[in-house]
Amino acid sequence: AGKKFRRIELMITMLVFGIGLGYVYEIFLVGANAVSVGTGLIIPTITSSNQLFLVVGIIGATVMPHALVLHSSLTKTRAVGLNLEQRKKLLRYHRWDSIGNLTIAGLINMAILIMAAAAFHTAGLTVATVDEAYKTLTPLFGLFASVVFALTLLFSGLSSSTVGVLAGQSILEGFLGTKLNPWFRRIILRVINVIPTSIAISLHYDPLLLLVYSQVVLSLMIPLPLIPLIYYTSRKKVMNQFVNRGTITVLAVLTAAVIVGLNGVLLYTTLLA
Repeated sequence: AGKKFRRIELMITMLVFGIGLGYVYEIFLVGANAVSVGTGLIIPTITSSNQLFLVVGIIGATVMPHALVLHSSLTKTRAVGLNLEQRKKLLRYHRWDSIGNLTIAGLINMAILIMAAAAFHTAGLTVATVDEAYKTLTPLFGLFASVVFALTLLFSGLSSSTVGVLAGQSILEGFLGTKLNPWFRRIILRVINVIPTSIAISLHYDPLLLLVYSQVVLSLMIPLPLIPLIYYTSRKKVMNQFVNRGTITVLAVLTAAVIVGLNGVLLYTTLLA
């Protein structure tokens, strides 16, 4: 089982690498302004509720509440039969693996924003759908730019859906307290994933708008697993020698507070609107 899952990890890593490589190519192709990018990184600004909506969506797409559950499940599975020193080594590996993955995810999200701003906003173009983005790139930067854009979207969909299915399996097995038949698991989880989206598309809802709203919902759900996770990992009675250090707990609480704060402001401004 461990070797099989490592293959899945390798596949996801290759997909993420492909996404990152594609957007790095797009950034150099569209000629993003380095000064503007640097200014935006150092002094980020949110001047409207629409921008806040997108910021919250990016947080949801990067962190993903179900990924928190999946990470915990994978660590637990790998720790079976290990002694204390081996568990400590595993946790160190998992910590740096998570830091690396989240850093790469954040950089890719930055690359997407930079590419879109440089390609469309600078030219005074308004792109409302994924189809428009694909079609607009061709006359501006050539067919290859559009193909790379389409491939990065495909890779993104494959990697995120794989993580979603694995997380759903972990959550479902946790609630039921038993392992599920692989075929039953795949059918149930894929039906749950595909049917709502298929219904929405058949009703002619904008796929891009659905994507953004789903990411915002993910951000709103982050506190549900995150707050209990911080609470229990900071308790020595629960974690024993693996309890989080005080600095880690403080940073985690501050991070959760920022996410909850942004979500709260978004809900407040949305309700007022």
